[in-house]
Amino acid sequence: MLAIGVVASIIGVAIALAIDWFPVNAANSTKEIDTLYDVLLIVSVPIFVLVMTVAIYSVIRFRAKPGDMGDGAPIHGNTRLEVVWVMIPTIIVSCLAAYAWIVLDDVEAKKPNELHVHVISQQFAWHFQYPQYGNFTADTLYLPKDRPVKFDVTTKDVLHSFWVPSFRLKTDAVPGITTNIRVTPSRLGTYDVVCAELCGLGHSTMRQYAHVVPTTGFNTWVNQQKGAAGGAGGSSASRGAPTIPASG
Repeated sequence: MLAIGVVASIIGVAIALAIDWFPVNAANSTKEIDTLYDVLLIVSVPIFVLVMTVAIYSVIRFRAKPGDMGDGAPIHGNTRLEVVWVMIPTIIVSCLAAYAWIVLDDVEAKKPNELHVHVISQQFAWHFQYPQYGNFTADTLYLPKDRPVKFDVTTKDVLHSFWVPSFRLKTDAVPGITTNIRVTPSRLGTYDVVCAELCGLGHSTMRQYAHVVPTTGFNTWVNQQKGAAGGAGGSSASRGAPTIPASG
């Protein structure tokens, strides 16, 4: 049983680490988060294998023989064994929780020159306000590469969850309060923005895009949106696709 468990654990860990669980990483914090996930897999797979190996062995080794209708042996609990199998998981879970807290605290630490983006969710759409640039509103998220971003997330109606898989972090949008996360985009490109909380019949359609662009491209986009908002005589930005420089 021990030999089978060790071999199965090694194979299970190797398979789990070989699987590409996440999309491309597009933020500075993704490597730390991916490493944390790998550690969780390395710890979880052997425990799962151990539990299932003991369970399967016990079912096969101690199964009742055909025709045996008698009661089982009157076995009493083993206090020492019970203390051990409670303490070991408690220590493991506590260590993993502490490690996860350290990673999250480092990832979400306040950084200089942060871009503030107010994320407004509603059934079934995302809206993005930029308070530092006249508070205009856009339906598509644009972010400058390598600049820290603080997202303040609110909702107009029910629970939602703001998630950019390529940034790894997500946060719930809860009625009546403002939640926040911090991310530093590190890769140019276009990434999915999805709702990760079942919020109604149109939940699967609550998708948008996050465009990570060069700083000059972001500034150009901001000026276009501010000009469109000013021309419209309101605070809502133009929904048309802006012209973004390819580099800068």
